[in-house]
Amino acid sequence: VQLQASGGGLVQAGGSLRLSCAASGRTFINYAMGWFRQAPGKEREFVAAIRWSGGSTYYADSVKGRFTISRDNAKSTVYLQMDSLKPEDTAVYYCVAGPPSDNSIWDPTSYHYWGQGTLVTVSS
Repeated sequence: VQLQASGGGLVQAGGSLRLSCAASGRTFINYAMGWFRQAPGKEREFVAAIRWSGGSTYYADSVKGRFTISRDNAKSTVYLQMDSLKPEDTAVYYCVAGPPSDNSIWDPTSYHYWGQGTLVTVSS
């Protein structure tokens, strides 16, 4: 599975961005796709995920109500709509794919595939 992320950039606080992640190669019905992020000097953290089958969604508390994850099965693409962005959302965002359980959806080791990362910068 190859993951190609796009859509990062510079935006003012309160603005919006949409990230996209296109998957190619073999995919599995039990997979979830999602996003992690890593800010300078901080550990990588879970942002959001969506199950390929059924479409269940999961969010970190820090983005709940502001970010929305969705998928387009026909295009094998996952989107992250980010609204009401804050300076603390500044990070490199990584697209991921893998077979996490509900209890490990937040765990980066649950994901077998990682995209190249796209930088999101939110200015104050």
